[in-house]
Amino acid sequence: MRRAFEDYKDEFACASLRREDGILEVRLQTDGGSWVWGMGPHAELPYLWRAVGEDPENRVVILTGTGENFSGPEAAPATRSVGNSLDPVRWFEIMREAKQMLLYELDVDAPMIAAINGPAYRHMEIPLLCDVVLASEDAVFEDAAHVKHGNLAPGDGMNIVLGLLMGINRARYLHFTGQRLTAQEAKEYGLVNEILPKDRVLDRAWELARQLAEKPDSLLRSSRMIVTNHLKREMFTILPEHLLYEGLAQLDQSDPMRAPKG
Repeated sequence: MRRAFEDYKDEFACASLRREDGILEVRLQTDGGSWVWGMGPHAELPYLWRAVGEDPENRVVILTGTGENFSGPEAAPATRSVGNSLDPVRWFEIMREAKQMLLYELDVDAPMIAAINGPAYRHMEIPLLCDVVLASEDAVFEDAAHVKHGNLAPGDGMNIVLGLLMGINRARYLHFTGQRLTAQEAKEYGLVNEILPKDRVLDRAWELARQLAEKPDSLLRSSRMIVTNHLKREMFTILPEHLLYEGLAQLDQSDPMRAPKG
């Protein structure tokens, strides 16, 4: 199915879209401010990436945020379990959205550039799946919403992405401790390619995008498919099982008879 930009550009509450000379800028936002993670974006993002991937006029994609943060809010200790409000039917819906969100992003066959404009407190794997990752000097990267402050096991795809990009031992340490990486540490670990002043990140992304847009379309799309193939195979094979474990981890929290004592 082919999508036309005019048909979907105003369709998504979680992002504002603009396109110029075949370069699509996807700016994540919530009510015009920094992007706040929640079940709304969780449900919308699969359809956003699907629409982007089905529009052949998108030759290069820039993913960025709005305001001070790339994504938030900053995690705090959870007061209740997600499991308390979920039944198995709802969890399978969430699993489907989680799989599609990452697999549809990887299915976009245009090269993708992340312009991380500030702290990525939630779901850093979304920008890190891009082919080129730029970050502002004040960017930080954290997974505090799972083991450290949350009630979820880290099975929604971030674990796969971080393990592949920064190494399994570093990723395991980050998940269990809630380690917060600075932009410089993220660059040293292989998550970030360039660090720039906050007011230069998006300009640099457009500079690189224009350079890429000069290349033949078939070269861009073939190259994107080649460099994402391994990621897609890992995600397709492992993610469903990990999402089931993530749901299983909630049983002790949703059933008071199984909760830890003392």
